[in-house]
Amino acid sequence: MLLFIVFCPIVAAILIMAGAPARKTALLASGSTFVMTLLAFALFERWQGGFHHVSSFTISADWRLNFAVGLDGLSLIMVLLAVIVTLAAVWFTGEIDKYENAFYACLLLISGGAIGAFASLDLFFFYAFHELALIPTFLLIGIWGSGNRSAAAWKITIYLALGSFVLLIGLILLYQSVPVASRSFDIRALQAAAVAGQIGPEAQRHIYLLLLIGFGVLVSLFPFHTWAPEAYASAPAPAAMLHAGVLKKFGLYGLLRLAIPLLPDGARHWTGLLMVLLLGNIIYIGLATIGQKRLDWMLGYSSVMHMGYIFLGIASANILGVTGAATLIFAHGLSIALLFGLAGEIRKRTGTLVFDELGGLAKVMPFAGLAFGLGAFAAVGLPGFANFAAEVMVFFGAFQNGWEMERFHIFQIATVLGLWGVVISAVYMLRAYRKVFMGTLPERFRGWNNLVDLRLSLHVPVTLLVGALLWFGFFPQSFVRIVAPAFRTYFSANAQP
Repeated sequence: MLLFIVFCPIVAAILIMAGAPARKTALLASGSTFVMTLLAFALFERWQGGFHHVSSFTISADWRLNFAVGLDGLSLIMVLLAVIVTLAAVWFTGEIDKYENAFYACLLLISGGAIGAFASLDLFFFYAFHELALIPTFLLIGIWGSGNRSAAAWKITIYLALGSFVLLIGLILLYQSVPVASRSFDIRALQAAAVAGQIGPEAQRHIYLLLLIGFGVLVSLFPFHTWAPEAYASAPAPAAMLHAGVLKKFGLYGLLRLAIPLLPDGARHWTGLLMVLLLGNIIYIGLATIGQKRLDWMLGYSSVMHMGYIFLGIASANILGVTGAATLIFAHGLSIALLFGLAGEIRKRTGTLVFDELGGLAKVMPFAGLAFGLGAFAAVGLPGFANFAAEVMVFFGAFQNGWEMERFHIFQIATVLGLWGVVISAVYMLRAYRKVFMGTLPERFRGWNNLVDLRLSLHVPVTLLVGALLWFGFFPQSFVRIVAPAFRTYFSANAQP
């Protein structure tokens, strides 16, 4: 089952490049992986502890290189996020003017790379699958993008290549920090070595900093964030959906899977630095988001801003906070994918995403207005959506981290400051909704035949994304029961979700 989920998008991309019908093949592949992942999700609670659906084989015994994939609660929800957004992105794509087969193949390669990275139990393939997904990202922006797409494509490539290089150094040092007899690329073996105390505190501090910087660049942690808004504004909508919604979450997943559990002393040592940087994401980037004049740039900056909440949950180092971070990864991926998809449809119909050139679109695009409103409500953390449940867990988990301290602890200070981000996000999201959908329809759009609501087929991906946000918003425990056990072996249980 898991091998099918990992390789189906990659095989479909190869078939499309060989001449298979692009859209039909992409929809069949993304739909099949979605169904198989839903089946795995439905069955997961019957399985007890550890990784499941593990498949592995040796590639090189001399190099200790093994291909291994498996699922636990954390990797399962990441794979579920990837397949939902992939299906929605492919459905939103429609007809492509040039190189249609290559476009769909690039989308599937991003999806396959992300799924492979989330499911990998081997450090080599964990890294390699992510690098596979970066190449089509560059092509999608550079060939099919808009605006200054060439500069945006090179900027994202340079930033992410440098981040990947720093990450590679950190992973190599992590492998070498374990005694020779215990060295392995297998993440499970590394976890056992960390539990046995085989990675010294000094080594942990150096390795954790490298992983934090490497993963941080990939996640757009402040101040390594400037590539993200421009790249998302220039990218085709399906590419922005996949990268902002799924691929960018690779860095957050890496911190939860590797940096925090394997290097706890290093994480504690650099807590102060991480707190300052994540507040830069929440406060500084949040204020910058308010100042944006275009919908695509506003969504790009908002995606960067919300990464600060997830970092806050990761830094909390207790089950409640990290479970909230994992839930917010999933919820944010769905909501930002929905908003980017709808922004792309607005651009197709109006030719612009400048706030001052839009207005009143809800009169002629009522379903798009409803869908965008639901996506905006989810993004600002309105109760009933998965984002709200996740943010509540993050804030309570982070605040409780310093509960035993007599003075006001750094976690409590960061939580109080971070709460202002909720106000900031409400300001820019509701302002954007008012500018685009409320008010009077501009004169140049009146009587324009191109200005029509979303076609009936697009109701499917919108319903899929909104439905998932509402399901896990009203029933967050169905999510928490799966995710929390993955953290209990290495996080304190002082805050049970």
